[in-house]
Amino acid sequence: MKPHHVGNIRLLTALALCALAGLLLCASPARAASAKSYFTTGHAEFHALVKDARKAKYRSNWQKVEETFSLCLKTAPNGPYAPKALYYIGRVYEELGAQSGLKSDFRKAVDYYGRVLARYPRHGWADDCLFRRADVYARRLNETTAARLDLATIIVDYPRSDMRAKADAALKRLGKYQWAVNKVSGGSGDGLNAVASAAAKAPAPVKQQPVAAAPRDPSGLAHLDVVRFTSSDEYTRVVLELDAQVKYRYQVLGPNPAVNRPHRLYIDIQDSRLGHDVTASTTVSDGILRSIRTGQYSKDTTRVVLDFLNMQDYKIFPLQNPYRIVIDVYAPDGNSPAPAVASAEPAHKTPANSDYRPPKGSKQMAGSLLEQLGLTVRTIMIDAGHGGKDPGATANGLREKDINLEFARLLGGKLEAKGFRVIYTRTTDVFIPLEKRTAMANAQKADLFLSIHCNANHSRKVNGLETYSLNLAKTDAAVRIAARENGVDPHAISDIQFILTDLMINSKIKESRDLAGDVQTSTIKRVKKTYPINNKGTREAPFYVLMGAKMPSVLVEIGYITNKTEAARLRSDKYREHLANGIVDGVLAYKSQIERYAMN
Repeated sequence: MKPHHVGNIRLLTALALCALAGLLLCASPARAASAKSYFTTGHAEFHALVKDARKAKYRSNWQKVEETFSLCLKTAPNGPYAPKALYYIGRVYEELGAQSGLKSDFRKAVDYYGRVLARYPRHGWADDCLFRRADVYARRLNETTAARLDLATIIVDYPRSDMRAKADAALKRLGKYQWAVNKVSGGSGDGLNAVASAAAKAPAPVKQQPVAAAPRDPSGLAHLDVVRFTSSDEYTRVVLELDAQVKYRYQVLGPNPAVNRPHRLYIDIQDSRLGHDVTASTTVSDGILRSIRTGQYSKDTTRVVLDFLNMQDYKIFPLQNPYRIVIDVYAPDGNSPAPAVASAEPAHKTPANSDYRPPKGSKQMAGSLLEQLGLTVRTIMIDAGHGGKDPGATANGLREKDINLEFARLLGGKLEAKGFRVIYTRTTDVFIPLEKRTAMANAQKADLFLSIHCNANHSRKVNGLETYSLNLAKTDAAVRIAARENGVDPHAISDIQFILTDLMINSKIKESRDLAGDVQTSTIKRVKKTYPINNKGTREAPFYVLMGAKMPSVLVEIGYITNKTEAARLRSDKYREHLANGIVDGVLAYKSQIERYAMN
């Protein structure tokens, strides 16, 4: 091919990609404002299809309705129409099952009803989800025990609902009425192997703050005090919190269709007992996990079982103070093999290196270019460090948690003014565990994660600005700061660094380093126009709050609260304006950088 022909093709390709990027950018605001219209359209399409027996026979018609409700969810995943959209997707699969006779369709209906119950247990449609799920269990899947428990849950937990009388009549038809009601209202459980455990009643909202540690057990056994999770349809983080450090082992088991068991991962926690407040079974139904089950496997071993709906990869690692075991689970990407089975160690899929770029001219390159055209830098999560019972550093009449929160709001407003969608880990003075903050960013599919902190030092002379990304600590100062922000002894950082070598494989290490450089450079440039400032540069350290992040992530130290000059500046609206503008400049510089890279 002649050289000028090659040049023309490249030019046309670049122009086409730019045009597509422009169309997508233009479409974004319209979509963001139309969750209600998507739901209204889907609702009309659904009921029209139910009434049209001829069109209802075709699977493609139902799939179009499902796509409309899915758009409603994607536009406002936490909005008022989200539970209703989930409910109607369940209805779509129930209708599909009636047409196809496939149990897989009915299983999906059960899953979507479960998502409403898990995420919105007090929503006005929760009782409808329970009733419809019970009907699917009983009539379509022949799982009468699960059906009885769903009906009993309506009777016990929703006594004033409009479904109460229907549930009462249906449960009487299925039999074992009193047994089911007793089971839901607090009767004794029957262990991890109970068929009923997968359909237990909808859980209370997940606690954001760990339960205060009880006095150690006289037997010397640790207690599993808290089981919590944060989830989306592509990612789930489960945290097991204990009152002492323990040893544990884990294994993946294959599905057992004979007893309706999916892939599952169990974690055996040695020398431990189950805490009194831990629920025996928690329904998750987020598209990845079906449920989390806990029980006393033996007199000195607690077992936690994760029942999977889908699984591609998982990572398990411990964190200190308090001691907790963190399990990150990722959904399939459609091209990955099934997880390895019956291995005593995790079988990780070899991830792609974040520095890899596909060959020019390939289809994969075109997709990568679109991803890099700034389209992925739309949503930014801002994390105001510390909060609630954790004040952070305190000095010169200031509390770090207060400065962080006020600055996070200021920064968020400025980023929104530049067209970004901004979400926050906290907007009030509440405590959020460090590992939950990253999980929130992953679950909400943020494109960047900015954690805001103030620094501190035993020497009041130390001052300056610095920006951190996740990596092994290379200096004593980085170790000290990571230990302070993680709330652990500096000697514990060596253990964290060992864990981090595995976690870093899937992390955006290079991208985070680039983002940190842009933020640091731009902030210093802004601030030094008005204030003399010490540029302490960019550094790397193993911060809990950045571990497991699926997007470029940085921790910004906006000044030393222990230094009188910087403490006075942090009180100043004018100074905070300069800081915030500098960080915004850095984010824009990073976005511009990846756009330029995509077009080269």
